[in-house]
Amino acid sequence: MDRSRLEFSDRRMPVVYLSHGAPPLADDPVWTRQLAEWSASMPKPSSVLIVSAHWEDDPLTMGATTTVPLYYDFWGFPQRYYEVQYPAPGAPRLAQQVARILSSPEHPVRQDPERGLDHGAYVPLMEMYPEADVPVLQISMPTLDPRRLFEIGRKLSELRDQGVLIVGSGFSTHNLREMNWHAGPDGDPPSWSVEFDDWLSRTLAAGDIDSLLDFQRAAPAAHIAHPRTEHFAPLFVALGAAVDTGADAENAVEGFWFGLSKRSVQFS
Repeated sequence: MDRSRLEFSDRRMPVVYLSHGAPPLADDPVWTRQLAEWSASMPKPSSVLIVSAHWEDDPLTMGATTTVPLYYDFWGFPQRYYEVQYPAPGAPRLAQQVARILSSPEHPVRQDPERGLDHGAYVPLMEMYPEADVPVLQISMPTLDPRRLFEIGRKLSELRDQGVLIVGSGFSTHNLREMNWHAGPDGDPPSWSVEFDDWLSRTLAAGDIDSLLDFQRAAPAAHIAHPRTEHFAPLFVALGAAVDTGADAENAVEGFWFGLSKRSVQFS
C-alpha cells in the first residue's frame, strides 16, 4: 500500500468556485449564513485544496503544511481584522499528492513552509468550517492563462475521490475602482456587474466551457468586470477539476455585495 496516498472517500467530492469577499465578510450575516449552509449541505472533506486570487507565484508553490500564522495580505482595515486566527491543520500528505501529480521538468512544484493562508482562503473557510478542523493546503496560481489553469485542475481532479474539496476562491466580478462604496453592501449593482453576472450564470448553466475560457472576448463588460483577471482565474482550476464529471454547475450563492457579484457555484 502506498502510504503517501490519501484515504479514499465513499463518494466523490464536489468542486467549488466561490466569491470570497474582503475581511469584512465576517460582518455580513447573509453571506456568512449562505457559506455555512452551503458547507453543511456537502460531505465533510478529508482536506481542502484551495487556489486563491491573492497568490500568484511561478513555479506553482504549495503553502505551509504545518499551522503557521495567517498571511494578512490587505491594508487599511481596522486592527481587529489583523487579529483573526484560523489555525487549520496543514495537509502534508495532500502536498505529497499535489507534487506527484503536477511536478514535471517543465513545470516544477516547490514549497514555501512559511506561507500561511491568505484572506482569499481563510475568510471563506472560517465560515464554512469554523472549527478549523479540516486540513488545508493552499497552492499558488503559476499563471493567469485560462487553459493552463484548466489543465492544472484536470490533473488535480483525481483528488476528489480521496475526499479532497477543491476550491477556487476569487470574485465573480471584481473592479474596486468602479465600485460605489457609498451605496452600501445592498446598493443597486452597476450595469457592468449585472451584465457580466447574468452572462456567467447562463454560460455556466449551459456548460459552455469554451466561452468561459475565452471570457475576455465572449462576455459582456468583461474588461470592466475584471480589469485584471486574477479573481476570475480560480474558476478555471475548478472547471478543470470538474470537467470529467460534466462540470454541471449549481448556484450556491447569488446576489451582489457593494455592487460586486458574489455568485458562487458547486460542480458535482
